Amino acid sequence: MNLNRFLLLFISFQFVGTVLAASAVDVQTVTIGYAEIVDDPRYDEKRAYARIRVKPHDRPVAGAEVAIRDSRIFARAFNINFELKRIEAANAEDLVEKIRHVNKNSGTQFFIIDANTEVLSFSAKATIEMDMLLFNISEYSDQLRASKCQAHLMHVIPSYAMLTDALGQYLVFKKWRKVLLLKGPEIGDAAFAMAFTRSAKRFGINIDAVRDFVPGNDPRERDQNNIVLMTSGSDAELVFVSDIEGEFGRYVPYQSQNPLPVIGTEGLQAASWHWSWERHGAPQLNQRFERHANRRMQSPDWAAWAAVKSIIESVLRTKSTNFETAGAYLRSDRLNLDVYKGNPVSYRSWDNQLRQPVLLHTYNAVTGRAPIRGFLHPTENMDSLGYDQDETRCQF
Repeated sequence: MNLNRFLLLFISFQFVGTVLAASAVDVQTVTIGYAEIVDDPRYDEKRAYARIRVKPHDRPVAGAEVAIRDSRIFARAFNINFELKRIEAANAEDLVEKIRHVNKNSGTQFFIIDANTEVLSFSAKATIEMDMLLFNISEYSDQLRASKCQAHLMHVIPSYAMLTDALGQYLVFKKWRKVLLLKGPEIGDAAFAMAFTRSAKRFGINIDAVRDFVPGNDPRERDQNNIVLMTSGSDAELVFVSDIEGEFGRYVPYQSQNPLPVIGTEGLQAASWHWSWERHGAPQLNQRFERHANRRMQSPDWAAWAAVKSIIESVLRTKSTNFETAGAYLRSDRLNLDVYKGNPVSYRSWDNQLRQPVLLHTYNAVTGRAPIRGFLHPTENMDSLGYDQDETRCQF
């Protein structure tokens, strides 16, 4: 009896081994490149007085890794294996060279890129003749979706215009129409303030005044570095803060001359993701990310996850690892990607931006989701956020 059982187990193991070996031969591997700049200044640890960490600056590669892990069960059913190849470069030229090398040697045609506007623009121009898609996961620049757009550069992270349109819709909903705009000295501060100026005009919001913050404690510049003085002499209903790095914005709430709500980069903020979002499967994604990265998920993390997921979804839906087939599906209206924000999303044909809901949040709670109810669009309400097709300055 024991001998028969042993023989049966032996035959079973042989059979399973044969099946697995045969399956392994048929497995196709899709490699997704993940490129980043080693000394990217955006990830410099920025500390305020007393070594306070003002803004978190964490590399978003963990989001891409979670997406790869999430795909394993479904991909296995199609005999497809997805893997992430990390590429580290010293500068834009080095990045392009390494992308070309990986493309030539491993056939990789999908590349997630975590880099600033200049690097993304250079990389897209340098690879325009190659069969590949690049995915921007961390740059909000409206220029990348306009004058610097490229036909093969996809944008997963929202643009500044999308974020400020979400805030603008909320202000109209709350009937807050007069705003005092405080702007920091950095390039990103100016870009975000410009985007809000556009949104204000779009939604009929009056910017009462624009005041520039000057870092420092020089008493001769008190009007530009003292929050009480900067917010005096205005009858605005709220303060819009444009301070990407948190140079002064954290001091604005409860420091204004009059009791005013604060929005922008402090107070009520707009983002593609926030760890406190509690609906549409978001808690499960947040938990998976936190287990993997040992920190909370931020917007670029989510964008990296969504970029990889859109590639995987396109390959599995078309049942093809062919770049032209999967890439055409990814860029078409047939893509209905579940990104745990309540609406299936796809990429806009006119600027390659991922249309998506935008979350409105405080430091520890999501208080709203744009498009706000009542803001409609002829074809897709999510296109009420950011540059619409008849507004775009992008020309592929």
